[in-house]
Order: sequence, then structure tokens, then C-alpha cells
Amino acid sequence: MDLWANFWDVIWWFVWAFAFVSYLVVLFHVIADIFRDEELGGWAKALWMVCLVFLPFLTALVYLIARGRGMAERSARASSTAQESAEAYIRQVAGSSPSDEIAKAKSLLDAGTITTDEFATLKTRALSGPSVTGDGAGIRRPAHA
Repeated sequence: MDLWANFWDVIWWFVWAFAFVSYLVVLFHVIADIFRDEELGGWAKALWMVCLVFLPFLTALVYLIARGRGMAERSARASSTAQESAEAYIRQVAGSSPSDEIAKAKSLLDAGTITTDEFATLKTRALSGPSVTGDGAGIRRPAHA
């Protein structure tokens, strides 16, 4: 009989641990949303934070009920902004157009850095598209590599 009591004590501990971790996740999302909200003034943010310190469970519950829809909208907006900036960064570092690469190669040729044969090789590579390396990353390699 004592074995079952210990078993159910362990199960009950897991239930409480899950509830506590869930509560912490909600609390951190509420805190993040308070500081993310541009419409909420500084004094209102301070008041929400003070309430979260002294009555955390009740304040988090009231915040979710009162401002839950705006919280979801701000989270979605932040997510889409992060996605757009990541895509812009990827486009920026992914590479340039063939005409840009040919122009760079031409400037190297004019400066005497590369020979006419190397220029022709670079031009051919730029016009044929990205050359795929062994890792499949699609990285362009210089002619002398």
C-alpha cells in the first residue's frame, strides 16, 4: 500500500511541476508583452509590473483576459517582423546578380588584378548560375581556388 502512495506522490509532483513551469511561461510572456506594447504608457507598465510582483497569479490572469487579443496581435506582428528581417538579411548575403559579378570582374580586369582569361572564366561562371560545391551550399568559388 505504501508503494502506491509513493507512486501517486510522484505523479502529483509531476502535475505540480508542469503547472509551475506553465505558469512561468505565461508570466514571462506577459512581462515580454508589457514591454513590447507601444501603446501602454510607462506608468501603466510600472503598475502592471508592481502588480505582477505582489499578486502574480491574479495579475497574469487579469492581463490575459483584459489584453489577450492585443497580446496575440503584438506577438504575431513581432514574429512577422523578425521573419521579414531574416529574409532580407538572407537576400542580402545570398549573393549578387550575374551582372553585378561581371561588373566586379571587369573592375578587377581594369585594375590589372586578374587576366583576360580569368575574367572570361568569371564571366562564364556568373552567366551559368551558382556553382554548387561538395556540400551543396551553392557558394560561388573564385577562379583561383
